[in-house]
Amino acid sequence: MLGLKLPTDPRWVNIVEKNIEDILSDHAWCEQKAASTAVSLIVSFPEYTELTKEMIALVKEEISHFKMVHDKILERGWVLGRDRKDDYVVQILKFFPKGGSRTTQLVHRLLYAALIEARSCERFRLLSEELEDKELAEFYRKLMVSEANHYTMFLGFARQYGDRKEVDQKWNDLLTYEAEVMKDLGKHQSIHG
Repeated sequence: MLGLKLPTDPRWVNIVEKNIEDILSDHAWCEQKAASTAVSLIVSFPEYTELTKEMIALVKEEISHFKMVHDKILERGWVLGRDRKDDYVVQILKFFPKGGSRTTQLVHRLLYAALIEARSCERFRLLSEELEDKELAEFYRKLMVSEANHYTMFLGFARQYGDRKEVDQKWNDLLTYEAEVMKDLGKHQSIHG
């Protein structure tokens, strides 16, 4: 369903299990960044009314996810760690050329968001199936469904606002590029790395 061309190595879960505190902090920051992305799309493209309405709802949902993850951190007696650079996101952004029309910029941002949500969904599925901590596994199962819905929403908007054939080609090229990026990741205690 997600179209990802290189699945996460299941051994990544072993890294996660040894670093739950770091993963939860990284995950919390991912949720905060997702909310910020939605706000940024509203600010940058307010004339797209349907998108704006969906982004308002998404901001609320992502901030609620941030709170849920933060609560998990506090329940375990930890504090939220500092935000760190996301090597995955840095690499994915290199795929998109600078400039272009407003529509092209919008489509690129939507595709970028769709891909991040797709990879998050895939990682959450893996955590929900493989984590020994059953309470945390169930937590990730519930979040996985949201990520899948976000992925399809962003990809749907990209197809709606851009030329469908061009968007589908760019999406396929992005998936191929992302698979190459993923070959060097999956070795760290982060959601995407």
